[in-house]
Amino acid sequence: MTETHSHTADTHSHNGGTTVEYWEAFYQEREQVWSGAPNFLLVREIQTVPAGSALDLGCAEGADAIWLAEQGWQVTAVDVSETALSRARARAAERGITDISWQQHDLAHSFPAGRFDLISAQYLHSPVAKAYEREQILRRAAAAVAPGGLLLIVGHAEWPTWVETPPADIHFPDTAEVLASLQLDAAQWQVEVDGLGEREHAGPEGQPGTRKDNILLIRRR
Repeated sequence: MTETHSHTADTHSHNGGTTVEYWEAFYQEREQVWSGAPNFLLVREIQTVPAGSALDLGCAEGADAIWLAEQGWQVTAVDVSETALSRARARAAERGITDISWQQHDLAHSFPAGRFDLISAQYLHSPVAKAYEREQILRRAAAAVAPGGLLLIVGHAEWPTWVETPPADIHFPDTAEVLASLQLDAAQWQVEVDGLGEREHAGPEGQPGTRKDNILLIRRR
């Protein structure tokens, strides 16, 4: 896969355990879950942006945070899973990157301190999130964007093309829904990118296919 999924979580029970336990089990099933490549929409939109302070929400195994650090950003990277964070730290160290602030956060209950020039929320989907939890986290993220800074939200727009029968009835919010849910003052924010990105996305058995993603890039004035 070419993406680093991101996760929200809270501590409500799921199948007899907490959401933290859910994501720990998710990562412990395999030695490496994601490809190790940064998300292509992050690269496409941010590669020409002057570096500053960045917050990576749901950093998973660290590919996006490492890429940002290599572009000169001062990165804070958070995830609910300590297993994912330990892999991210190790991968960063292998590449000689030692200044990323890796933090364990259950974003439904805690959030990194400070203001940031860039906040990136890549695929902030969780099958165990409470209703409206994602929207609340993204509103908190918007509040932490520094003046002149950017909030980049990327999310799935639909199932991959090889999925003939969706395994669950999941609603993928479009950019208009995401923007409305942020409840932003239009006088203080400017939408810079509002659209779709399409990428190759192979199935678990190697089935060829593509998947479309929503992208919303907004700047605090």
